[in-house]
Amino acid sequence: MDYVKFGKSGLDVSRLCLGCMSFGDPGAEGHDWTMQEDEARPFFRQALEAGINFFDTANAYSGGTSETITGKLLMEMGHRDELVIATKGFFRWKQAPNAGGLSAKSLMHAVDDSLRRLGTDYIDLYQIHRLDPLVPMEEIVEALDAIVRSGKVRYLGASSMYAWQFQKLLHLAKDAGLHQFISMQNYVNLIYREEEREMLPLCADAGIAVMPWSPLARGKLARPAGDGGTERAEKDRLQPVLYDRTAEADAKVIAEVERIAAARGVPMAQVALAWVLQKPEVTSPIVGTTQAKHIDDAVAALDLELTAEETAALEAPYVPHQVTDIFAMPQPELKLTVKP
Repeated sequence: MDYVKFGKSGLDVSRLCLGCMSFGDPGAEGHDWTMQEDEARPFFRQALEAGINFFDTANAYSGGTSETITGKLLMEMGHRDELVIATKGFFRWKQAPNAGGLSAKSLMHAVDDSLRRLGTDYIDLYQIHRLDPLVPMEEIVEALDAIVRSGKVRYLGASSMYAWQFQKLLHLAKDAGLHQFISMQNYVNLIYREEEREMLPLCADAGIAVMPWSPLARGKLARPAGDGGTERAEKDRLQPVLYDRTAEADAKVIAEVERIAAARGVPMAQVALAWVLQKPEVTSPIVGTTQAKHIDDAVAALDLELTAEETAALEAPYVPHQVTDIFAMPQPELKLTVKP
């Protein structure tokens, strides 16, 4: 396993980050494909043995139980000083005022809840899961700075938003002398490359670490077009939002991944992930797993060097996509009426 500095910080992270959305209570809404603690344990062991020290979860995953499982198993198997634990906050955790979003009150409560579930006294990387349009950006960056100064969080990151929004957050924090964001967790893969236009150049210029989510496009780049795939692929509510409108164009890219993988004698997942890893802006792609081979393929992709001709062939079928709706996903509406 290779380790790199995380953006312009001094933090050392593995070139792969294990995404922990696959672990949690399957009874949680929208997450009925996830794995409980006993099922998850072998995957954490496999990741740690492979040298992965970077783990990403969120308070919204499986009603917070992803954080609980992630924290328990990492404390059981790893050494806290070697681990880099990342989590996120924004999405509503219950139908009540201030129970979600990025207000100072909500953020401080969300961080305390995440610490309790993770079973640790600090979070290495705390990320805003989305940008809250209902809270002034000044309040967001000031609250995050206070959380870092409290010792509960070491570094700050952000996730999917427009580049102009991220630039504004960076400017506000720098201008006020506050702790700044050092990472961007965004959506980058062979069938969604719109981030190459503005966000990736911004991150390169500002020294921001890039940790793409879904680098295999929810597994679509790991199997021939039209194949059903895993139980998660069949039940994931984001699939229609992300892919249905571009299925025909995406199929041509997927076919090229399949062709090159066959010529190389390797699984498609390795080719698709190698393309992401070779992008100079990318620090650590987030890889999910529901089978042991998923981690094996991810580790093998680190040593797969695509030729210039292969890279050009993979990129040639791509057509511009409409910016995905998830980038501007709003906070779920508060549906609560309190009667005297």
